[in-house]
Amino acid sequence: MLPSTVRMVEVGPRDGLQNEPNIVPTAVKVELIDRLSAAGLPVIEVGSFVSARWVPQMADTAEVLARIQRRPEVSYPVLVPNPQGLEAALAAEGVAEIAVFGAASEAFSRKNINCSIAESLERFRPVAATALARGLRVRGYVSCVLGCPYEGAVAPVQVAEVAAALFAMGCYEISLGDTIGTGTPAQAQAMVEAVAERVPRTALAAHFHDTYGQALANLYAVLERGVAVIDSSVAGLGGCPYARGASGNVASEDVLYMLDGLGIATGVDLAALAAAGRFISTALDRPSASKAAQALAARYRDD
Repeated sequence: MLPSTVRMVEVGPRDGLQNEPNIVPTAVKVELIDRLSAAGLPVIEVGSFVSARWVPQMADTAEVLARIQRRPEVSYPVLVPNPQGLEAALAAEGVAEIAVFGAASEAFSRKNINCSIAESLERFRPVAATALARGLRVRGYVSCVLGCPYEGAVAPVQVAEVAAALFAMGCYEISLGDTIGTGTPAQAQAMVEAVAERVPRTALAAHFHDTYGQALANLYAVLERGVAVIDSSVAGLGGCPYARGASGNVASEDVLYMLDGLGIATGVDLAALAAAGRFISTALDRPSASKAAQALAARYRDD
């Protein structure tokens, strides 16, 4: 049975923009986030406190947080990889939620954060504990849940182990990421069923990339299995620097169009969301990757 409501988590300002080759001006990021807030998105990941040397695009996260027009009903989490990042987040304005990230693939973990899965979890434990002690909420990400660019197939039991470890640390929600977008609906359902044996379904989110054009089908498949939180990226922004050819997250506009068509409530306005997508696509000087946004724009032109 499909859920009656879905919470959309917008990751475009962080996951979508972090690998852009040219630095996006702070003012553009702020306006994008404000437009997304106005569209009704309940969660907008605004940036990350990582080394500016490794991810220069996120160097202005504290300034972005200070300049956005906050809405009381909207959460503005940031990604935090280590104690130093947590210190920066705690010093920034208005941070109430952080996210930590691990991988279900040993090879990907070593390539991405230069340590094993076990070592990454040990790094996150003090970060999560300190954040929780300071009153922050903590969300966990698991990468490569449906495939790895180095190892190929990833066993669902591996995903479940990492997800369970993050949940045990106090992460209120675990986002399951098909980082390279190779998954199919049957694989997605099998993975969710394995994870649901260790983590409550109500604490699971889907974070699917659309490299093979399967993201919406995979999302529908996991909605059928009780997942009611979806990560997505406006205009389909993003990609994975460690996976050649991997496209961005599934476009928020496409997800919302599907959910609207299914009669699933989100509280998000499609026209306003599409306008936000047009804004950032214009700023980046490239077309939106959202099929729904492209169709809506063409229809408006015809009208």
